Amino acid sequence: MILYIRSFHFLPDFPPLPVAPNPHAMGRWGRQSPVLEPPDPQLQGTPPALPPRTFMRQSSITKIGNMLNTAININGAKKPQSNGEASWCFSQIKGALDDDVTDADIISCVEFNHDGELLATGDKGGRVVIFQRDPASKAANPRRGEYNVYSTFQSHEPEFDYLKSLEIEEKINKIRWLQQKNPVHFLLSTNDKTVKLWKVSERDKSFEGYNTKEENGLIRDPQNVTALRVPSVKQIPLLVEASPRRTFANAHTYHINSISVNSDQETFLSADDLRINLWHLEVVNQSYNIVDIKPTNMEELTEVITAAEFHPTECNVFVYSSSKGTIRLCDMRSAALCDRHSKQFEEPENPTNRSFFSEIISSISDVKLSNSGRYMISRDYLSIKVWDLHMETKPIETYPVHEYLRAKLCSLYENDCIFDKFECCWNGKDSSIMTGSYNNFFRVFDRNSKKDVTLEASRDIIKPKTVLKPRKVCTGGKRKKDEISVDCLDFNKKILHTAWHPEENIIAVAATNNLFIFQDKF
Repeated sequence: MILYIRSFHFLPDFPPLPVAPNPHAMGRWGRQSPVLEPPDPQLQGTPPALPPRTFMRQSSITKIGNMLNTAININGAKKPQSNGEASWCFSQIKGALDDDVTDADIISCVEFNHDGELLATGDKGGRVVIFQRDPASKAANPRRGEYNVYSTFQSHEPEFDYLKSLEIEEKINKIRWLQQKNPVHFLLSTNDKTVKLWKVSERDKSFEGYNTKEENGLIRDPQNVTALRVPSVKQIPLLVEASPRRTFANAHTYHINSISVNSDQETFLSADDLRINLWHLEVVNQSYNIVDIKPTNMEELTEVITAAEFHPTECNVFVYSSSKGTIRLCDMRSAALCDRHSKQFEEPENPTNRSFFSEIISSISDVKLSNSGRYMISRDYLSIKVWDLHMETKPIETYPVHEYLRAKLCSLYENDCIFDKFECCWNGKDSSIMTGSYNNFFRVFDRNSKKDVTLEASRDIIKPKTVLKPRKVCTGGKRKKDEISVDCLDFNKKILHTAWHPEENIIAVAATNNLFIFQDKF
């Protein structure tokens, strides 16, 4: 009988972190390749704490006068011919419409909660903005997808790692919602090093008339209490409060790229370039290391972890992708350290497409399991693939996203666009998938009809009743009227983050500092 012993990571006793790589050095996976030097034994000790920050920068999404909240009126709109497919139309845009965009206002993640009533966004300034579904739009016939600002709070602040002499950005890398069990909402947010659990709650009552406390909160001298009084409840305007409940820190040497909540709603994983840790939501000072691909000699490093996610129903199963284009499925029941995967999904490379950039463009930037748990999608630089968990040899579906860029890989390498990390998402029925592209284009693929469409998140369409027109890219020859030349694409405008409502055809698309919300029109 083999006995597996699960090892603990006692976080306060972690050894000093290795020296950070040169951020301007070009590695195989971009400018942040984890090619590190061994730690300096002289750098022992605890870094001094940063002074508290009492202010919060205001997000452009919540600035008064800078929000355009335009909703469509479907009742008077003419219905197109029904062909079994959704025709997307504009619903709302959030964020400032100025051309002068600050780096802190750029949206870095988008996530619906489990019933789609709330939509959270994080930005590079460390802020989290939560939108709530408008009850009137939900009750309308037909239903409309309109969201209003619900809460805004500062999730992370910039920090400084004194051991590595490296600044830690406040940018929000990922947001994940916990399933709601009571009127209170919980979500996880992470930057490069620290995961935080936030509680979002409502309060519309306050208590006054205390015997031992003044109205301003100061404690009263008991000798001045001459009479007893019964505290009373006072109705106040609705107040939404966001408070940090847990902070999970000091467990990652490299930058966190993924977090995922387990189906048991008690544990979650956090993944960086070389390790995946398992946490319990109630324990902040220790975590389990369940995957460690760091070689003894860093010169032997051949791949890094790019994304990780738990299975939606099986609490013991998770998947993670790598820069080599492989996806590994692990079962935590088989061993405490899941270095040996249960399944490996990898498609053999086509020799005809072999080039200098093959290894870079085959790197998987995102992986998402379907709601049913039977399939998963993976996004590499040029395509999105659908995998059946019962078949490891090849994907069952492959959809090219922007194949016309294959001829421009050299210039994309020079301007670093080839290292962009595009995300992907499922719709609620697992029948369609969505991902982003350049020029503020995003792609929607229908798995049933095998049809796809290219749409654009543009400020030119922010008018009521505007139906999105399909866009086409011309690669050569004579360009048609509605087509755009591949040489005219703006690579500074890119859709990296998208989200799909879990129950309805409502999608959220992040375009720089603007959040576009579209819905279907039947």
